[in-house]
Amino acid sequence: MATEEEKKHAYKAFKKRLKLMRLDDQSGLSPGSKTSKIGGITPPPGHPPGIWDELARDGKLKKEGHGIYSMANEIQPRS
Repeated sequence: MATEEEKKHAYKAFKKRLKLMRLDDQSGLSPGSKTSKIGGITPPPGHPPGIWDELARDGKLKKEGHGIYSMANEIQPRS
């Protein structure tokens, strides 16, 4: 069971990593749309694995399977 402070820190780290992954995807030199299609990521290291499941139970993240999580309140991009 993680504390509220640990969950807050982990959630903030997740959002930052997701944002950076999307920015990296958008800045590619490939032709076509510059919109990122990244909807979910593997959580950043440095946090206990169970914290991601707790955040999913709290409704902040959505478990996509195979260790991938996405933001629960976002509309997922279509591929």
